[in-house]
Amino acid sequence: MMSPSPFHGLSAFPPTPADPHGRIDTEGLGRLLERLCESAVASIGLLGSTGIYAYLTREERLRAVKAAVDCVKGRVPLVVGAGALRTDHAVDLARDAEAAGADALLLAPVSYTPLTQEEAYQHFLAVAKATRLPLCIYNNPGTTHFTFSRELLQRLSDIETIKAVKMPLPVDGDLRGELALLREKTDLAIGYSGDWGAAEALLAGADAWYSVIGGLLPRTALALTKAAMAGNDGEARRLDDLLQPLWEVFKAYGSIRVVYMMAEHLLDIRAELPRPLLRLGPADRERVLDIVQPLIELEHQSLL
Repeated sequence: MMSPSPFHGLSAFPPTPADPHGRIDTEGLGRLLERLCESAVASIGLLGSTGIYAYLTREERLRAVKAAVDCVKGRVPLVVGAGALRTDHAVDLARDAEAAGADALLLAPVSYTPLTQEEAYQHFLAVAKATRLPLCIYNNPGTTHFTFSRELLQRLSDIETIKAVKMPLPVDGDLRGELALLREKTDLAIGYSGDWGAAEALLAGADAWYSVIGGLLPRTALALTKAAMAGNDGEARRLDDLLQPLWEVFKAYGSIRVVYMMAEHLLDIRAELPRPLLRLGPADRERVLDIVQPLIELEHQSLL
């Protein structure tokens, strides 16, 4: 049974296994997605930042969507990243995703030349008009170097098919204040990325957690999500405390490097980082494995 909205609850973002040439391992991707379906996450974020969308060709992105749709078979909503430098390319990617059977879109304002607020608005408007799929704004200034003003988010929320925003953690840590201001100005479903702040964001009233670790440890992430959204402060913080060592290595090495190493370790699949990104060296890999192994065992034993 599908979630009533792909933009509420735990949205799990798996890595995209590929070879050094950017050719996707669709069998390996299917194994990752099957675990997410079995865990009953609220949605799957395919081809997000963790899913290396920015490094893949249009053809490989379409292969990934087709393989995901074939694997998931409607059990969980698929939210597909459609970000691209050019507006016409993003429109093509959005149409590809819809034609292949995606349920929703995620769009970041990817750019080389910094965008103005109006340029970003027109970019989103063009993509939103290109399909009937509901769209989530991907606000990720750490990679796009673009910051959405609240006025821009308000304008975008007036576009019929734009339904949600994926926010970074606020610099000042005032989640409740930010949520109140966003709800005052928009009707968007408001979710957060930045896994180490997920418990606080959900306890503050966020609608969704767009989760990197949810793509690999979905039971743990789902247990935290449910506890926090039910207002069970103690349980949410207990689970977050278990994950603190992982959050520290995410910050130290970058979550993408840690997650691709974990994917290979968990499922014995080849998940190459796209160059120029490099795999963790032997000493760093050993350190990370020592930290994540207890979490992997906990996930497998369903002791949550």
